[in-house]
Amino acid sequence: MSQWIKRIIIKSPLIPLFQRGNPFRLPLAKGGWEGFYKVFSNRPVLLFLFIILLFSQVGFALTDGEIQKLQNLLRSRSIGERIASWAEKFVGTPYDQDPLGEYVTKAAIVADERVDCMYLTFRAVELALSRTPEEAIQIALERRFHSKGLLKDGRVLNYEDRYEYGEDMVASGKWGRDITSQVGKTKRIKGSRSKPFVDILPTDQIRNRIERVKNGDILFFVKKVEDRKVGEIVGHIGIVKVEQEAYLIHASGTKGKGGEVKKVPLKEYLLKMSFIGVMITRFD
Repeated sequence: MSQWIKRIIIKSPLIPLFQRGNPFRLPLAKGGWEGFYKVFSNRPVLLFLFIILLFSQVGFALTDGEIQKLQNLLRSRSIGERIASWAEKFVGTPYDQDPLGEYVTKAAIVADERVDCMYLTFRAVELALSRTPEEAIQIALERRFHSKGLLKDGRVLNYEDRYEYGEDMVASGKWGRDITSQVGKTKRIKGSRSKPFVDILPTDQIRNRIERVKNGDILFFVKKVEDRKVGEIVGHIGIVKVEQEAYLIHASGTKGKGGEVKKVPLKEYLLKMSFIGVMITRFD
């Protein structure tokens, strides 16, 4: 069962029906999550109610209270650890299939129910840099835009000024310090739009130097020149979390098809990916 379905079930209003201490508790069969099937297979009415509640009352977004508690808990950790922890909090969240991003289409600053790779990066950093949910919004207005975001009655007025390209995020300095050349030997490739060239870390270099990445590092994955469609250099973004090994937390999916946020071993991702290298930023 996918992580996001488990998260829905855990948050479901019907969960009290299965909790110990409830005199009307339904008997869950042994076998973990498969027990749900055994319980519901003979109760079609209950199954129908469960499905309705599942998709009408349950959201993936954390409440402001939940965000505040986690911000307080993470306050003593390094900025990199905070970024990685917030990114991990989104694991299992459905992929945002809107071509522009739902947050752009809806002119919203906070749209945590579904995320793409850029929004995941935005939000993890903003929550990590802030001390309150309200401060995270102010940081978003300062960092997501070339100039500054304008908010009126809860709606963003100038998303046309946002960062649309990952390479522009790197160049801005707002999304961490560019440490690409510190991790390994870089290679200069053809640029795009106003950039005649960019320096990237080729795939073999990052694979051989994975031990140099740290918690919260942001990886901007670079496309082959011939694969560019609208002048984009960066085709994907993810965040590093280091445990016994380095993991990549990223919104894995495609527009129009879906997916979810995943946490995968970075080494495995690098072996399978079609990108030719990365750019890396870090918050110190």
